[in-house]
Amino acid sequence: MDIFTTLYGNLALGFGEALTLSNMWYCLLGVFLGCMVGVLPGLGSLIAISLLLPITFHIPTSGALMMLAGVYFGSDYGGGTSSILLGVPGHAAAAVDVLDGYPMTQQGRGGIALFMKCVASFFGATVGILLLALLAPALASVALKFGPGEYAALLLLGLIASATVGQGSPLKGIAVMLVGILIGTIGLDISSGLPRFTFGISELEDGVNLAVLALGLFAITELVKSCGQGRKKVAEQKFGLRDQLPTREDWRRSVGPMLRGSGLGATFGALPGTSGGLATFLAYSIEKRISRNPERFGKGAIEGIAAPEACNNAGIGGAFIPTLTLGIPGDPIMALLLGAMMMQGIVPGPQVVTEYPDLFWGLIASFWIGNVLLVILNIPLIGLWVRILAIPYSLLFPAIVMFTCIGAYSVHNNVFDVLVLSICGLIGYLMLQLRFEAIPLLLGFILGPSLEENFTRSMTIYRGDFTTYFERPITASILLVTLALVVWTFWMASRKPSRPQEA
Repeated sequence: MDIFTTLYGNLALGFGEALTLSNMWYCLLGVFLGCMVGVLPGLGSLIAISLLLPITFHIPTSGALMMLAGVYFGSDYGGGTSSILLGVPGHAAAAVDVLDGYPMTQQGRGGIALFMKCVASFFGATVGILLLALLAPALASVALKFGPGEYAALLLLGLIASATVGQGSPLKGIAVMLVGILIGTIGLDISSGLPRFTFGISELEDGVNLAVLALGLFAITELVKSCGQGRKKVAEQKFGLRDQLPTREDWRRSVGPMLRGSGLGATFGALPGTSGGLATFLAYSIEKRISRNPERFGKGAIEGIAAPEACNNAGIGGAFIPTLTLGIPGDPIMALLLGAMMMQGIVPGPQVVTEYPDLFWGLIASFWIGNVLLVILNIPLIGLWVRILAIPYSLLFPAIVMFTCIGAYSVHNNVFDVLVLSICGLIGYLMLQLRFEAIPLLLGFILGPSLEENFTRSMTIYRGDFTTYFERPITASILLVTLALVVWTFWMASRKPSRPQEA
């Protein structure tokens, strides 16, 4: 009973902060802008947050974080809209919506698919937010006992997991992660205050800006990649409110999948390296396997929308748990939000819960408010998203490039940042062509300086004796898990059959 009393008090504090007029406005603006960017094919949550990150520099801390959270939820929802209407996924996690969402559109049931997507997203997000509110304080209280050595070991585990877990080559992932760490060391040394790797360029003494790097690696790269691609034509649909309401049979088929998908998403959300749609495809596979009529899947089964969407949004709430309480992002989008918190002067970690309770619980409350706004906005705005999807690429992409350059320039009002943006975009495109993932680079850039700082502090405390890491139970356990992860990853990679060389 004490747990629920404490939870009630914390949520009351959070809603008191989130329901102020200014924060409500920032949350609404974030949800709307996130939907507008996310609905465009290829521009998912990561790019949406990268595009809008510079705007938050001129906004109060609580409003800025609530706006970015709204952008996250909004763009994540918008990414599935193009999957359902066009068969073109807005981001990796929305690719599963194509399997049954687009066939529903071809059957004239696109409005029903979008409505169920909205309901399942809200249900899954509510489960994830409740899990975050219940588990975050307990995890933060445990994390308060961590010292710099434990944090250094945790950060190393997060970096190794992000670089090795996934579908790409672990060697490529580690190499790109190290490049990100090197980029993160550009600027003034945290110990001596002397410039490092600046090559005499004074603008680099403050380091490479996170927003500029993210815009170059993701926004510019995706734009260059997509500018030569065609576009599927939207089928004629009726999107009136009555046309969007699911039937009683649709509801009956969707309740169970939403419950199972939410549980799966909440479990996977906080695990590093499980981003990119892994959990959503697993939820889809489970529903297909346990269905009495598996042949319906891929032909417009509404369960193929309900389960993955609930799973995806429950995972978002779960992903915030290690980010806010430990400073360890569960996925690249969380890493970007973690960097935004640092730019606002908030160091993510267990002290956030105790030192900034109004900010912490206000942010959690804004997640639920953002999802309510998402439901209210998207049902009447479906027709608008369809019209945005109809804008020719030849007009849309130059406008996005222009706003991207404006965003990079606005960081320091310096043309040098636009040059850095161009270089990062070129690097991102070359990495794409060479099949290197950009996500480990971003995580290395964000977590590398924190790893260096905590390692330096721990070595000062341990008087330079590295063996102390293995004498402390927590650090030794984390390092052993890290080593086991590396060994397991390379062992699994060695078992995969090599691809035949192309002639």
